[in-house]
Amino acid sequence: MTSSVLGTIAGQPIREVTLRSPSGAEARIMEWGAVLRDLIVPRPGGGRQRVVLGLPQLADYPGHSPHMGAIAGRYANRIGHGRFTLDGRDYQLPLNQDGRHSLHGGGQGFGKRPWTLVHHDETSATLALVSPDGDAGYPGTLRCWCRYSLTGAATLRLELSATTDAPTIVNLAHHSYFRLDDAPDALDHILEVRANLMTPVDADSIPDGALLHVAGTPFDFRRARPIRQAGPDGARFRYDHNYMLRRDRREPSVANGLELAHAATLRSTVTGLAMQLWTTEPALQVYDGYKLALTVPGHDGVAYGPSAGIALEPQHAPDSPNLPHLPGTVLRPGELYRQVSEYRFGE
Repeated sequence: MTSSVLGTIAGQPIREVTLRSPSGAEARIMEWGAVLRDLIVPRPGGGRQRVVLGLPQLADYPGHSPHMGAIAGRYANRIGHGRFTLDGRDYQLPLNQDGRHSLHGGGQGFGKRPWTLVHHDETSATLALVSPDGDAGYPGTLRCWCRYSLTGAATLRLELSATTDAPTIVNLAHHSYFRLDDAPDALDHILEVRANLMTPVDADSIPDGALLHVAGTPFDFRRARPIRQAGPDGARFRYDHNYMLRRDRREPSVANGLELAHAATLRSTVTGLAMQLWTTEPALQVYDGYKLALTVPGHDGVAYGPSAGIALEPQHAPDSPNLPHLPGTVLRPGELYRQVSEYRFGE
């Protein structure tokens, strides 16, 4: 384990920790956005593979990173028109998506501010953040913790927790872009998503409240297949959609009373490397990174263009504060928000 000051943002020092496992896995976590800046794991046939997108220069993160490796919050994903009602009171959030909707906390969310590294050892790092009452229009002072740990041969475990002193809404999500080989994009990766249903969206990517069965649609990943898919017009279909997980394959988690469920498997046919994603969350946002077009270099000077990586984000459904038939996101005093997700790499 190594710890160092990576640089400064707005005059504030930003520390980074490097975690290492006996099998050769290595993760770099920094205080800015609680970002997983790099993750390298063993390949099945020998050698090692970088599996997330990241930027070598800290100074590039505030202006150029599309939540790359960050913890999005206080409410990840979208809230329609930035409005919700809680206990009879209406709240208005910043409209940072085209001036019409709130996205990932309203523009200066948890993925775009410094956290504090409070503990680290050879294989784990814990960061904390306090979001005051009224922050970005959200009620209640929210205290958050984020713990990354390397376990087993090549598993990255992420634990997120939070408490509040007043009723509020919480939806945290890890936002890494994964690529399991060195191809320019991840569209030829094989993806399985353990979901029968997804939430259709309008032109602004806001759910309309319906549930759509994926059978016979481009959203069907119930059987593993390449991400690349032609749409009805012949053009490549673009994914930035939420799936409601079946949670039919479960096992205990490190959090008492919560079970991990198999959410997705991503595989490269080039390296033979696969990533299984297990989570306690009810939903999974699948974003194929089609908007990526970074003007700064990524790791090793690589240019990140469209679909250079795929984001698989365990979370609650977007706009769920306004969709009461979906799993709720209200957190009240005395309650503990808890999320566990595991990214398991192997054959």
